[in-house]
Amino acid sequence: MGVADVIYYTIHFQELKSIIQWKTWHAPVHERDPEKEPVSLRICFDLLDQTSRSFSAVIQELHPELLVPIALFYLILRGLDTIEDDMTLPLEKKDPLLRDFYKITEKEGWSFNGNGPDEKDRELLVQFHYVTEEYRKVKPVYREIINDITRQMGDGMADYCKRAAEGKTGVESVKDYDLYCYYVAGLVGIGLTRLFVESGLANPALNEREQLQTSMGLFLQKTNIIRDVKEDWDDKRRFWPREIWSKYVDNFGDLFKPENKEAALNCSSEMVLNSLNHADECLFYLAGLKEQSVFNFAAIPQSMAIATLALVFRNPEIYKKNIKITKGDACQIMLESTQNLEKVCEVFRRFVRRIHKKNTPKDPNFLKISIACGKVEQFIESIFPSQNPQAMQSGAGAERAGKVEDPKEVQARKEAKEDIKYMLIAVMGTLFVLSCIMIGIAWLAGARFDVAARELRQGNFGRPDPDSARTMVDKYDRGEL
Repeated sequence: MGVADVIYYTIHFQELKSIIQWKTWHAPVHERDPEKEPVSLRICFDLLDQTSRSFSAVIQELHPELLVPIALFYLILRGLDTIEDDMTLPLEKKDPLLRDFYKITEKEGWSFNGNGPDEKDRELLVQFHYVTEEYRKVKPVYREIINDITRQMGDGMADYCKRAAEGKTGVESVKDYDLYCYYVAGLVGIGLTRLFVESGLANPALNEREQLQTSMGLFLQKTNIIRDVKEDWDDKRRFWPREIWSKYVDNFGDLFKPENKEAALNCSSEMVLNSLNHADECLFYLAGLKEQSVFNFAAIPQSMAIATLALVFRNPEIYKKNIKITKGDACQIMLESTQNLEKVCEVFRRFVRRIHKKNTPKDPNFLKISIACGKVEQFIESIFPSQNPQAMQSGAGAERAGKVEDPKEVQARKEAKEDIKYMLIAVMGTLFVLSCIMIGIAWLAGARFDVAARELRQGNFGRPDPDSARTMVDKYDRGEL
């Protein structure tokens, strides 16, 4: 932790508290045991760490029944995505790879070293033979699901690459945008749901609600597309549909010009609105997950997405750089999202209210965004009513005099204040100890604190000029060296 981090967390006590709580108190529902795994599977998990540390951590806490299938599912789709993203691969080579990738997954010894040297996940495909080796050991029913999703996703990606090669860059309509997000993320939601249900860890009724399944993927993908707009534009890629951005500027690049700031913010708010419309369906989906590790696996990314959506909403920084929620906020969200659906609903309610608070009547999407926020809150209220009938009956008289506060909330606020006090003491104590150590090292190295004290008493607080410094050295030098 650097000096800047120390200063930041000294001011933001609550974030530091969340980080400490996550590191100290979080106990995985299930823990993977690498000692019992073959070498090839351990290498697969190493590749998983390299491609995505955040997803890797959540995957490795999954129920043993789904641990390996979902880990390999992620690596297979990441490999497919690496081929699709590589702009150095010509279409005639990329197209058959994408369309036949579902067959490649079961080919013994298959690997690929044709990616460009700068491709981020190139190493995954170079060592892909480890993935195929372990994949062939997975239950046939799980392989059938993964192959089906990989085939559909590969075809969708190949079609998109073909359009790009024909000069049809970017996404034109909102319908095209939804279709693209369906291929790269919605299918993932469908595949995971089928795995959850097949393993007996989710309500079978979810298999009949494809809209809920796809919303899980679309909500994440659309939020990431909004957040990464500058990064994608720098890479000469455009995923925001023309149907939306053409309402505000003539050319997509105009969104990044300072003189179009207000138009750019209104455009991004319509993109946020498009993503926010999936939020209530994500919560509906989470209600169908029966096993805690599966719930955690699905809930954490959704909670991160709603927090990111609140961060990017009417935030001009998205047109300057890639912005992310802070580590402290992320830890707090993970703490809440690994408990139960009610806690996840509280996270959604909190960030939806932030969006509503930032909403402005100057925005042409003001009314629609207000309705979308209200829709999420209404859904949460329908499953977890804020009005407790028992409390209302017992405290009816007290409510007429004033608001009756929940004793749990009062106690939680009290504990939070106590935690902040102790954390401040800990931070200041740490700074004091570090200062003492640094002063001790300086003294051992020969620092003349007596000279410093004498100069301060004489009122010399500033930096001396070179002549004065030389005089000072001659004055106190005892000729020891």
